[in-house]
Amino acid sequence: MFTGIIEEIGKVKSIEPSGNGAGARIKIAAEKILSGTKEGDSVAVNGVCLTATFIGQDFFSADVMAETLRRSNLGSLSAGSPVNLERAMAADGRFGGHIVSGHIDGTGTIAKTEQEGNAVWVYIRADQAILRLIVQKGSIAIDGISLTVAKLEEARFAVSIIPHTGEETTLLSKKVGNKVNLENDIVGKYVQRLLGLAGASSGGHSSNITEEFLRERGF
Repeated sequence: MFTGIIEEIGKVKSIEPSGNGAGARIKIAAEKILSGTKEGDSVAVNGVCLTATFIGQDFFSADVMAETLRRSNLGSLSAGSPVNLERAMAADGRFGGHIVSGHIDGTGTIAKTEQEGNAVWVYIRADQAILRLIVQKGSIAIDGISLTVAKLEEARFAVSIIPHTGEETTLLSKKVGNKVNLENDIVGKYVQRLLGLAGASSGGHSSNITEEFLRERGF
């Protein structure tokens, strides 16, 4: 489990096809996150949970399966690409962001950026499957960064990036049209799943618990 608090920006040293060419092996230069990290440990790379298969003096390697390349922006990385890195949360660690599993739900596309005072608005287009699980002022992980949804529109949402977040992550280096990895708040996904099960168990009738019901009660 992760928290969405990025520990450092790493840099891709190489990404090469592996096995029958469907997957890839990625090598990432890093410093801070290597401390205490062992082979077999989990590392979130742009929000995607990967297993470190080799730890070098100033880098680590991980295998990326074909499904991960298809469902994330890792497939568009190349040597020199910056990536957000976070080690799995320690049991005695401080919970600074929100619950992030490292299993992304899909990708979105940077639609617009807009400066406002010391902050930058970032607008992201996403599929309805992702947007329907987003609530205003709720949490979302963008390339592994724990952020608060500040605006929610029909086909996109927006977050406001303060200077510290801009400096410590890769988000503001993205250009319009670039893809970002998105992971919805896990609480919303469980609620959606339970509502579906409630409808199925009642012979196909919809549950009395609706999205409006939950919203009115602060969920």
